[in-house]
Amino acid sequence: MCGILGIVLADQSEDVAAELLDGAMFLQHRGQDAAGIVTCAGGRFYQCKGNGMAKDVLTEQRMKGLVGNMGIAQLRYPTAGSSAMSEAQPFYVNSPYGIALSHNGNLVNGRNLRQKLDDVLHRHINTDSDSELLLNIFAAELAQYDKKRVNSEDIFKALVGVYRECRGAYACVSMLAGYGIIGFRDPHGIRPLVVGERVRQSQTPDDTQLQCDYMLASESVVLKAHGFHNFRDILPGEAVIITKRGPPEFCQIVPAKAYTPDIFEYVYFARPDSIMDGISVYRSRLAMGRKLAQKITSRFTGQSLDVAREIDVVIPVPDTSRPSALECAVTLGIPFREGFVKNRYVGRTFIMPNQKERTSSVRRKLNAMSSEFAGRNVLLIDDSIVRGTTSKEIVNMAREAGANKVYFASCSPVIRYNHIYGIDLADSRALVGFDRSEKEVSDLIGADDVIYQSLDDLKSCCVQEPELPSELPSTRIAFTQSPPKINGFEVGVFTGVYVTGEEDHYLKELELVRAKNELSRTNGCGTDVKAETDISLFNRGES
Repeated sequence: MCGILGIVLADQSEDVAAELLDGAMFLQHRGQDAAGIVTCAGGRFYQCKGNGMAKDVLTEQRMKGLVGNMGIAQLRYPTAGSSAMSEAQPFYVNSPYGIALSHNGNLVNGRNLRQKLDDVLHRHINTDSDSELLLNIFAAELAQYDKKRVNSEDIFKALVGVYRECRGAYACVSMLAGYGIIGFRDPHGIRPLVVGERVRQSQTPDDTQLQCDYMLASESVVLKAHGFHNFRDILPGEAVIITKRGPPEFCQIVPAKAYTPDIFEYVYFARPDSIMDGISVYRSRLAMGRKLAQKITSRFTGQSLDVAREIDVVIPVPDTSRPSALECAVTLGIPFREGFVKNRYVGRTFIMPNQKERTSSVRRKLNAMSSEFAGRNVLLIDDSIVRGTTSKEIVNMAREAGANKVYFASCSPVIRYNHIYGIDLADSRALVGFDRSEKEVSDLIGADDVIYQSLDDLKSCCVQEPELPSELPSTRIAFTQSPPKINGFEVGVFTGVYVTGEEDHYLKELELVRAKNELSRTNGCGTDVKAETDISLFNRGES
């Protein structure tokens, strides 16, 4: 899971870098491992990228070198434990035409692609990133036309080859030097991508014509914050090209195999103020709280217990679960309290590379207020329980703060399997829910009871809503016909059944990659040393 962004400004005398940086800040929650921007002016690319948060990598001094009216950006979240600086995005290839690419997702046939690129296409791959594979497949498809300059039809045809070769989850924003930016989304719609339009009047005094800027982003919140009020989702299997001049061109590259976004976006990753594939993240989390309240009531009733007597207070584990916890408390008729204060300068704990670091980080991240716990039976609500490290430490903190009983409720079902489409939760055996009952999970994390949301209830919480009327008169990005409806969700982490099919071979590969990275991290060496920087454009992020 990463954050991607692309902008084309209508005024070619303007620099886009500052707006790309500001947009990246809105997507920082989607990736805190690395950040990068590539801009384009006069057919030349300018780059700044590196490991770290956007504000640390993309400093004011470095941003001065990023010129041009169009550009792309990426916030990286590492998969399979890989976090080498050389894998910071956007990636770049010089041939053909000069292409940069930002990718959100994960390919499950990377091994086959790597072999084809080496044996058949003779393209050098310098990192372990599947994003570099995807970029080179795109470049190889474009190179087949052997033309001095390509047009939109050539690009769309090249993407047919990308869809044919690449399997897995991918939402991408790419840029051709001197031409424009391209957005495309995998045929299952697993990872999100939104395109938006901002209408503004020409700055020339005698010109009253309207001009339009365009943005592609992982979440709608970025577009709304920057005045791109007219926006829509890129559909599964669809692509858009936004050139330096002229309106966007859309094309359904391949028929959608399904419309199944990853349900974990709504549970945890997306910002609550985003709307993704017609689903309000905030409202879906409210619904999760209501359904969870019904499940809790049913559980307690089955044990001849009165919820209102058994639970004194509902407390969220900050921050994602807050809307769900509040709605759960309202539905149960039980007081809602903030019992944990969060230190906002500590990252997401399950992303951290080892168990010891995750455990210590929980204490740095959260502080329990004894006034809200002492002498009470508390219901803690979190968005999910992954490895159990965070949950166990939180239960310990609640007891240390004086809680009598600690019940723990999860807005998501039991996570029992690998996530293979770009969210590196853990190897299946490291998941606390793997091959364990709810009672065993409860004992392991030290809670009096653990209550999980059911999968059917979770799915029912994520509902597409009627589109709001457009705030702008333009229809350049509007659908030419009624868009399809979501017909399911990617829920492989709960069921072990993945939307792209049987992926046992990839799961075995994933285990080997994790083991290799862990060995390298532990020993500080290895036969496959990852470079600190990549072989690419001059990188302002290194100065």
